[in-house]
Amino acid sequence: MKKIIGIPVVLYILFALIYEYNKGPEEPKSTYVQELNAQYYIKEYSLARKNAAVQEMFRTGVPASITLAQAILESKYGQSELATKANNHFGIKCGKSWIGDRYCIHSNEWDSKKNGMVKRLGCFRSYNSLNESFKDHSDFLRASDRYAPLFEFSTTNYKSWAEGLQKAGYATDPKYAKKLISLIERYELNQYDVALLEQDHQLVN
Repeated sequence: MKKIIGIPVVLYILFALIYEYNKGPEEPKSTYVQELNAQYYIKEYSLARKNAAVQEMFRTGVPASITLAQAILESKYGQSELATKANNHFGIKCGKSWIGDRYCIHSNEWDSKKNGMVKRLGCFRSYNSLNESFKDHSDFLRASDRYAPLFEFSTTNYKSWAEGLQKAGYATDPKYAKKLISLIERYELNQYDVALLEQDHQLVN
C-alpha cells in the first residue's frame, strides 16, 4: 500500500516552491526556517512594541528600516554566533576607541584580489543586551565623519542610505546595498520609517 503524504507536508512543499519561484535574483539566500526567524525578528521590534529601531530613528535620525535591515543581514536573522554570544547584531568591530567588552571570531570579508569572500579573524564589540547593540549602532554612524553625508538624506530615503553605507565602507560585500534594499522591500520595513512619524511622537522624549 502506498503511503499518502499528509496535507501539512504538501502545503509546506507548495509554500517552499512558491517562495523559491518568487524570490528576486538579488535577494540574500534564505530558507523556510530563516523566513520564520526574520518574521519573528521583525515582530519583536514592531510598531506596537515601540521597537529599538524606531526609538533610535527618533533619537539619532537613522532610518528604522535601515537599522532593521542591517540587523537582519549582519546577524543572520538574529541567529549568528556574534548575535547570540555577544549581542552584536550589526557586525561592528572593536576599533581603536572601543573600551568595552570584546568578542573575537572569524567572519567572512570580501577580498577584491581573490574576487570572493574569505575568512578572517576579527575583534568585535560585545554588549550586555540587544538594546545596547542598537544604541551603539546609531551612535557609531552618527559620530563618524565617514557616515556624516548619510544624515543629509531623509529617513524615508532608504535606498540612498543603503547605497551610502556601502560607499562609506560599512561592509566589504559589493552587493551590500542591494541586499539591504532587498530586505527592506521584501519585509516592507520602510513602513516603520513613516508610521510612527504620524502616530507616536512620544518616542522623541
